[in-house]
Amino acid sequence: MFAIIQAAGWPIWFIIISSVAAVTIIIERALSLRKSLVLPEGMLARVVQEYRTNGVAPEMLAKLSASSPLGRVLAAGLRNVRSSREIMKESIEEIGGAVAHDLERYLSTLGTIAAVTPLLGLFGTVIGMIEIFGAQSPTGASNPAALAHGISVALYNTAFGIMVAVPSLMFYRFFRNLVDGYIVEMEQLAIKLVEVVHGERN
Repeated sequence: MFAIIQAAGWPIWFIIISSVAAVTIIIERALSLRKSLVLPEGMLARVVQEYRTNGVAPEMLAKLSASSPLGRVLAAGLRNVRSSREIMKESIEEIGGAVAHDLERYLSTLGTIAAVTPLLGLFGTVIGMIEIFGAQSPTGASNPAALAHGISVALYNTAFGIMVAVPSLMFYRFFRNLVDGYIVEMEQLAIKLVEVVHGERN
């Protein structure tokens, strides 16, 4: 592997750094965006039961808010349980925007890596082409070793750039759709909570 890196030349290090960043983000998001952590099963039913049994207590709100992103959204609604339906929805939407921002953390960076790494590969290709032309002597003779090195730089950088960009783009799209689905589901559950509190739903 080290021999390949050597053959690819110094431009490959930009792609390697990008690949390490991409893998780190993918692992972190895969762990953080598990549905059991974002949208715990049956949370709305438990919150409604607790509300009907004991009302709204500061301890209950603090525990709910710290439990999950969905808990933060539901807690925001319950903090304004004595307000009108519109104010309750506004408070949920305000916290919902912050929760959505947290769920989307690092995704823009992953998308940037997916877009930039092919360009880094192209940059390496250009460097390799420069080395190839630099291997030509004024008399027209070429240095075979320098020519081979230039070709290696050109091809390896292009290949590595694509190898990093493709999975980065795939995971970016996957996480993007996952977060969008979570946000829609949170909105639906929050609306149900508002309707239950204001007697529009059993």
